[in-house]
Amino acid sequence: MSTAPKLAPVPSRLEPGDILTPEQLAERLKVPLSWVYKNVRRLPVLRCGRYLRFSWPDVCDWLRSKDSA
Repeated sequence: MSTAPKLAPVPSRLEPGDILTPEQLAERLKVPLSWVYKNVRRLPVLRCGRYLRFSWPDVCDWLRSKDSA
């Protein structure tokens, strides 16, 4: 039995708050910012030039796939 929190359903459309900076992603996942940068190759990432952005629904899907593996 897992004690992991349940993730909210993924919306069909992206909202402005669904695109996160690395700092915002670290805050939502409750992990250090360094963890986000270490795992950027494994995470679903949007690259905007030299900037990294993360789609919260894509990250939720990624987390779900890791939970079922």
